[in-house]
Amino acid sequence: MNVLHFVSAFFGDGAHWHGYDGIPARLLEHLRYSVTAFAIAAAVGLPAGLLTGHTGRGGNVLAFLATAARALPSFGLLVLMFILFGFGLVPVMIPLVVLAVPPILVTTYEAVRSVDPSPVDAARGMGMSESRVLLQVELPVALPVVLGGLRSAAVQIVSTATIAAYVSLGGLGRYIIDGLYQHDYEKVVGGATLVAALALATLALFWAAGRLAVSPGVRRGG
Repeated sequence: MNVLHFVSAFFGDGAHWHGYDGIPARLLEHLRYSVTAFAIAAAVGLPAGLLTGHTGRGGNVLAFLATAARALPSFGLLVLMFILFGFGLVPVMIPLVVLAVPPILVTTYEAVRSVDPSPVDAARGMGMSESRVLLQVELPVALPVVLGGLRSAAVQIVSTATIAAYVSLGGLGRYIIDGLYQHDYEKVVGGATLVAALALATLALFWAAGRLAVSPGVRRGG
C-alpha cells in the first residue's frame, strides 16, 4: 500500500469527520494552539525587534539570545515543562513560543536596520517624533521582511504544534501519535498530510497579507 492509498483511505473514511476525534475538531484544536503561541511570540518579538532595530542598540544581546533559543530542542523543552507544570497548555506554549520568537525578533531587527537612512534623516529633520519615524517611515519599508519573519515563525509553530499530543492534548498530532501506537499508518499519514496542508495554507495566508499590507512601491523596490 502506497502513501496515496493511505491518504485516500483516511480522508474517505466518514468516521474521521465526526466526533471529538474527527478532523474538524482536531484541526480547530491545532489552530487554537498555533494561534495562541503565535500571538504570544509576536507580542514579544515584534516590539523588541522594532525597538532595537530603530535605536541600533542591543543587537549583540539580541543575536545571542536568539541563538540560544534556537539551540533549545522543542521536544526536550516540552518534557521539562511537563515535569515542572504538569498537564495543561502551558508546557506546550513555552516550547512553541521559544521556537517562534527568534525568527520574528532577528528578522524584525535586521529589517529595520536595513532601511535607507536618507528618508529617516529627512523625517527627523521635519520634526517627526521617534515613534512616528519608526511607525510611519521605517516600518512600512521594512514590512516585507518583517512579514517574512512572521511567516517563518507561523509555519514553524504549525509544524511543531503536533508535540501537544505527547502530553495528552489534542491537535493534529493526535493522529500521528495514536497512529504510531496503534500501528495504524493510515492515521499517521493522514495526520501528517493535514499538518503539511495547514503549513501550506499558512504560507498562502501570509502571501495574501503581504499583497494587502505592503504598498506597491515597496513591493516593486523589493
